[in-house]
Amino acid sequence: MLESSSILLTGGTGSFGSRFVPMVLKKFEPKRLVIYSRDEMKQWEMAKSYTNDSRVRFFLGDVRDKERLYRAMDGIEYVVHAAALKIIPIAEYNPFEYIKTNINGAMNVVDACLDVGVKRCIALSTDKASSPINLYGATKLAAEKLFVAANSYSGLSKCRFSIVRYGNVMGSRGSVIPYFLSLKNGAELPITDTRMTRFMIKLEQAVDLVFHAFSDMTGGEIYIRKVPSMNILDIAKACVPNSKHKIIGVRPGEKLNEQLVGEDESQFTYEYGNYFKILPSIDAFMSATDNNGKIVPNGFKYTSDLNDSWMDISELSDWIENNREIIGYF
Repeated sequence: MLESSSILLTGGTGSFGSRFVPMVLKKFEPKRLVIYSRDEMKQWEMAKSYTNDSRVRFFLGDVRDKERLYRAMDGIEYVVHAAALKIIPIAEYNPFEYIKTNINGAMNVVDACLDVGVKRCIALSTDKASSPINLYGATKLAAEKLFVAANSYSGLSKCRFSIVRYGNVMGSRGSVIPYFLSLKNGAELPITDTRMTRFMIKLEQAVDLVFHAFSDMTGGEIYIRKVPSMNILDIAKACVPNSKHKIIGVRPGEKLNEQLVGEDESQFTYEYGNYFKILPSIDAFMSATDNNGKIVPNGFKYTSDLNDSWMDISELSDWIENNREIIGYF
């Protein structure tokens, strides 16, 4: 589907873009890949890797600027919307800024896709959007609702919108693994709560799920990859063996466990081999059944503490050893 196509990625110089760009170039040979982001320095650094690749274009702009999005999407067929403000504690103290980017920006992306004739758009979401308790999660839930409802507004444009929802990416910039690794030898590792668990998803898995969503989507679905969990103490041991710990308490807006499918979503959720798919609760534009999947039991939830799959310390240690050069970079 993406073969020889024109693709635009918002927030393209972030964690997701660092893997999406080389993977899509290798797998699909797109005609044009536009990296849309607001950070000129990140664009400058990223562009060095694609100096001789005429398919890759860099477009400086903010998703808050609708007119700039219209210009950037000229001739674009497929859009991946990754741009967002994401740091939970900062969101609690700066809610207006998160609303402007994560909600208003999402509306601008939807409008631009509809008006310029984009074929399909995938928005990246987060576990924080499922039963949100923080401002960041609330903005991403609102963005999900906007993208689902956008299918009802597509009219003659035929543009379809769906969502990929996943948790924290292993080794991504600002996450716990590079933070633990950055502490000097002998330093106590700060542990928020010994009961805390997290899903462990590799960036390549997140990108592959987007590829699958593009080929599978009808419009309005939320795709969730099945991934293993880890306890925070085991993550700490994998990062810095034999280290001492200090309990610092849960940060404002932080959950003990991640949730990717909530109980209230179970009646619309279908299970497949390695992923779940949540169908839209508003059924104005697609069938309410999916014969290729198995509907989950009523009241089902997919959370990091009740997961059937767990990553052990040695597996994470091996991954860290093999990926040290890129940990904290993307």
